[in-house]
Amino acid sequence: MSSFDTSGEGGLAFDALLDALRAAGEPTRLRILALLAEAPLTVTDLTEILRQAQPRVSRHLKLLTDAGLIERTTEGAWAWFQLATTDPRVHVAQGALRSLAGADPTLAADRARLDTLRSQRAAEARAHFDGLADSWDRVRRLHVADDRVEAAIARLFTGAPAGALVDVGTGTGQMLGLLGPRFTHATGVDISTRMLAIARAKLDQPALRHCRVRHADLYSLPFEADAFDGAVIHQVLHLLDDPAAAIREATRVLRPGGRLVVADFAPHEQAFLRHDHAHRWLGFATETVTGWMTGAGLDAGLVDLLPPEPNSDGRIAIAVWTGVDRRISPHRPIPARRPPAGRDHPQEVPT
Repeated sequence: MSSFDTSGEGGLAFDALLDALRAAGEPTRLRILALLAEAPLTVTDLTEILRQAQPRVSRHLKLLTDAGLIERTTEGAWAWFQLATTDPRVHVAQGALRSLAGADPTLAADRARLDTLRSQRAAEARAHFDGLADSWDRVRRLHVADDRVEAAIARLFTGAPAGALVDVGTGTGQMLGLLGPRFTHATGVDISTRMLAIARAKLDQPALRHCRVRHADLYSLPFEADAFDGAVIHQVLHLLDDPAAAIREATRVLRPGGRLVVADFAPHEQAFLRHDHAHRWLGFATETVTGWMTGAGLDAGLVDLLPPEPNSDGRIAIAVWTGVDRRISPHRPIPARRPPAGRDHPQEVPT
């Protein structure tokens, strides 16, 4: 029997439990577990907080990883560590952490240094957006207000299974902040390490501690099939060379009956977005996205089209599509609400 196996009664096998207890039962490793329960951290972060040499911290991290208590993900030259999300042995660490006294002076000092690190990350995130403010605001004034789009997306997840969510192209974690409280677990993926750093700072609050981000290619998600109950792709497709492939890959990781929600620009004529903001597509026609969803194995339909507010600078409508994995409902398409006449014109193909 592998050390990963559980007993027939749903508990851990003897050897697996013993390995987990041995890994957690050391002062520095218990401190590491307490820190990773608060936030994902790098070796450099932990070295600074624990005030120990990097080789020593790395050895402790390897033991905890081998014991199934934490997991490691990479972002270029960086490695991030966090509490394990699927290995059943992590419950040993979680139980130990719940028993710790919050006033312990060593843990309190660790937490204070962690708070300083968090403040630094938040300041870096603010500086990043301060530098983008002018161009960012110009684009935002062209399309529907964020609160309307977010309300439409949230509405489409009402009544959906609320186990695990993946946010494909999470960027700064906007969708995790919106949808995370609805799900037991939520993971955002992005290719930009800079965006992920900002997302971590944004997600650093008690209500979103169950939300994680990781570096990944959205065309090749680092998850097994049938891993998520929900998936969201928000304002990402127009930046991609192959949007259909992104939808196929998001569908691959959905469980039977899982739900995919896509929000992006409807067709428009703001060509400057190609040159100034690297947009590959000037919006998407209704039948294009629904066709991609159907081809990926979803029952799909256009659910909402949000035109810009009257008397605003807006020139771009935003469409929100949803699809349900048809392995549960092969004959139950999602009701579609067609856009107003003249709103839905042929998709422009990038050159």
